[in-house]
Amino acid sequence: MALSSDAPETQTQVSVVIPTYNSAPWLPSTLEALELALTQTSWEAEVVIVDDGSTDNSIDILTEIQTRFSYPIKIIAQSNQGRFLARWAGAQAARYPNMLLLDSRILMGEHSLKHIELSGISSGTSGLRAWNGHSITDPQANLVGHFWEVPTYVFWGSYLSHPQPTVITAENFNKVPKGTTFFMCPTALFIEASQANWPEENANLTNDDTKIIRHIVTPAEVLIDPGFWALYRPRTNTKAFVKHTYARGTTFVDGFAGISVATNTAILLAALAPVLALIIVVWLLISSQLVVLLSLLALALLALSLPAVIAAVHRCPGKGIRSYFVYALIFAVPYWAGIIRGTRLHGRALFHTKRKMTSAA
Repeated sequence: MALSSDAPETQTQVSVVIPTYNSAPWLPSTLEALELALTQTSWEAEVVIVDDGSTDNSIDILTEIQTRFSYPIKIIAQSNQGRFLARWAGAQAARYPNMLLLDSRILMGEHSLKHIELSGISSGTSGLRAWNGHSITDPQANLVGHFWEVPTYVFWGSYLSHPQPTVITAENFNKVPKGTTFFMCPTALFIEASQANWPEENANLTNDDTKIIRHIVTPAEVLIDPGFWALYRPRTNTKAFVKHTYARGTTFVDGFAGISVATNTAILLAALAPVLALIIVVWLLISSQLVVLLSLLALALLALSLPAVIAAVHRCPGKGIRSYFVYALIFAVPYWAGIIRGTRLHGRALFHTKRKMTSAA
C-alpha cells in the first residue's frame, strides 16, 4: 500500500476510522473526546467517518462538526452494508500508515493516545505493534447495558480482575478481552487481515473483530493496556439488546467455528442443548416424574447463577451482576437463535477444522 506525505519521517501519522449507523446522539461527544485525546499528542491525524446508511440526521451533525474540528474529517456515505465493509471503506480512504478504529459510541480517555505515544507506537518485538483498547462500560448506562459484564468477567476475569499491560498471544488469545471497537494497528496490516477474512456472504453477519485480531497477532505484537482506555456506551433499551444479542450469536459461530475440535463441539452443544432439554422436560411431564423434573429445574437455576458467582469473584461491578439476573433468560433465546442461524450460515467450518494459532476457549 503506497503512502506518501510531506510530513517529517519521525512524526506519527494516524487515520482514525469511525463506522457509524444511526449514532446521531453519540457522535458529538465521541468526536469531542477524540479531539481532546489527539491534541495531547504530537501526531498528524485525520478522521475518516463512514456513515453506513443511517436514517437519522447523522450526516447533518457530522457536516457541522467537520467545519470546526481541529483535524481534517472525511465523511463517506454508503448504503447499509455492516460494520465490516464500513471499516473496509474507511481503511481504503485512510492516507496514513497507522489506523485507529473507533466505534461511534466510544468515549476515549483523555490521555489514552498520549499513553501510546510515550510507550512507542511501533516498538513490538517484531517491529510491529497493535494496541487493543481497554474498554469500561459506562457506569451511567441503564441496567440492560451492563448485561455483558458478567460474560466478560467469566471468560476474561483473570485480566479484568487485575488489569495490567498484557501481550495477546496464540496461547492466551481466548483468555484476554479483545475487539476492534477500540483498536490501533498499522493500516496495511488491517487491510491484509480484512482481505484474509473477507465475508463469503452477508457481511452484516460476519465476525468483524475476533478473526481480524487473530490474523494480526501472527505478525504483530498486540498489547492490551489499561493506559489505552475508553468508556463504552452500550445500547439503552431491551429491543436493541435483543437485536444485538441475536447478531452476536451468529458472529460467535463465525468467529470460532473451525478453530479446533473443542470449539466446534461447544458450538454444536450450544445449538442442540435447548432442544435436548425441551425433549427431556416433555418426557418427564408425560411420565409424571415431577420430582425429577423439579430437581432438574433447581439444578438449572443453580447453573444459571454460577456465571454471576464467578464474575463476582473476578470483581465484576454489582450493576453487571444485577443485569445478568434480570436479563439472562431474555438473552438466552435470541442468542441461541443467533447460534442456530450461525451454524446454518457458517456450519461448513464446523466439519473442516483448521488448527489456527490460538487455543480453544
